[in-house]
Amino acid sequence: MGSKVTITLPRNFRLLEELERGEKGIGDGTVSYGMDDADDVLMRSWTGTIIGPPSTVYEGRIYQLKLYCDEDYPDNPPTVRFQTRINMNCVSQETGMVEPRLFPMLSNWQRECTMEDVLIQLKKEMASPQNRKLSQPHEGNEEGRADQKGLVLRCSIL
Repeated sequence: MGSKVTITLPRNFRLLEELERGEKGIGDGTVSYGMDDADDVLMRSWTGTIIGPPSTVYEGRIYQLKLYCDEDYPDNPPTVRFQTRINMNCVSQETGMVEPRLFPMLSNWQRECTMEDVLIQLKKEMASPQNRKLSQPHEGNEEGRADQKGLVLRCSIL
């Protein structure tokens, strides 16, 4: 009597729920996300957007992110990478990767957490005392940043 039954939602159902929620818009509209590739049947590659919080050095800037949900999501966190150059304590300057050891939501991941939660928490982190006044790189995406394989990405017009 009184035994508790836990039902685990399959990965794809969970991701479909997140996709539906992302398409409807979130809260005040300063955070959004959706599928990166509609043909990705495994629903691994996602894109996110954060509008910088007011009264911070991020204000007025739009930050693009890539989220990757491996086959073990939501049991394990997505990998999160800023495509837009940003200076934050939890983000690698070389790759734009959010470092799990420096971002508690990823290091203490729980299955109930969502990509929406990650983006909202990153926005809160932007407004935190340790980040809100950090000098920022010039606006732009990926210029001179090493990708995950350590290669430097550069664009030149001939």
